[in-house]
Amino acid sequence: KNFVIKRKYISEAELLELNALTQILPGPSSTQTLVGIAYKVGGIRIAITTFLIWMIPSAAIMCLVAISYTALGEKEKFENILNYIQPVAVGIVGYAAFKFGRAILVSDTAYWLAGSSLVATLILRNAYAFPILILIGGIISSAIDTPLEETEMRGRLFSKINPKKIAYFIGVLLFFAGLGAVINRTSPFSLPIRLFENFYRNGIMIFGGGQVLVPFLYTEFVDMKEYLTSDQFLSGYAIQQALPGPTFSFTSFVGAITLKNAGYSVYGQVLGGLIAVLGINLPGLILVLFIVPFWNDLKKITRIKNSLSGINAVSVGFMGAAFILLVQPLGVSLTTVALISITFLLLAFTNIKTPFLILAGIILGLFS
Repeated sequence: KNFVIKRKYISEAELLELNALTQILPGPSSTQTLVGIAYKVGGIRIAITTFLIWMIPSAAIMCLVAISYTALGEKEKFENILNYIQPVAVGIVGYAAFKFGRAILVSDTAYWLAGSSLVATLILRNAYAFPILILIGGIISSAIDTPLEETEMRGRLFSKINPKKIAYFIGVLLFFAGLGAVINRTSPFSLPIRLFENFYRNGIMIFGGGQVLVPFLYTEFVDMKEYLTSDQFLSGYAIQQALPGPTFSFTSFVGAITLKNAGYSVYGQVLGGLIAVLGINLPGLILVLFIVPFWNDLKKITRIKNSLSGINAVSVGFMGAAFILLVQPLGVSLTTVALISITFLLLAFTNIKTPFLILAGIILGLFS
């Protein structure tokens, strides 16, 4: 409505193609679509400016929440509020998994992949299982759904790829991964560098937008590395759901809380929020800006398109596992089960938006 009809920045066909492109790329699809529009309108400078304007407000608020979290947590009323909004947040995750699954799981293969990834995630409880499962899912769906063809088309596509750009994309990950492994763990720079690598790597693996973010971050930062607690994670996610802006701004909270828990100053916590937002978004931004120029060839390769169904099916399994993992620390009580169930049912059968449900949880906590 805004960019096509009102302002006529791009055509409807261009918008739909950009949306299709972001669906087969890792990263935040809404942010990538917006950046792609800006790139078509005014080039790389306008694209980067648009990204900053889009991301900074909500990321800054989430960073401020993280900085204030300890002071707030010392107040009894705040703790009571968290007891209500955390189950609401879990209900939101459960509904997101249900909604995503209903759209994605349309074949026996998809159901099998989703179930397998859910079980594997719960058994392995390791962040490094995610890329392997994603790769397997993409290969299986591509092999099953794609006929033996396209050799000529693939050759024409790869002839247009700039190897320097691909080397840059992979090089950023390898550089920070290597630097994080080499630098002395007692150095004040060690955790921020490792944190950037963690978020950048997760940004490469996330397909399907903000909902898929939760299982990746929870498994790595809470379950595996214990950078923050389950209570902190759920509280931050609940607050983010009550704010306008992209879900990926939640990473600002995770990064800031991680450095807060490690004893860094307020400036260090701001750095943590900045590192997280840049790390999680950078892979998607690099990809959308590099691939837009030869998208016309890329979209014709059905093997690439068909891999997406398997990747998304695996992501549904991740989201289901995240729901189970997030329920466990809350415990089983009448209040918790009721809040999770009511949240799910309201989202499924009414037009109530998630921010209003979070606000309702806050009000219940204030007056209970």
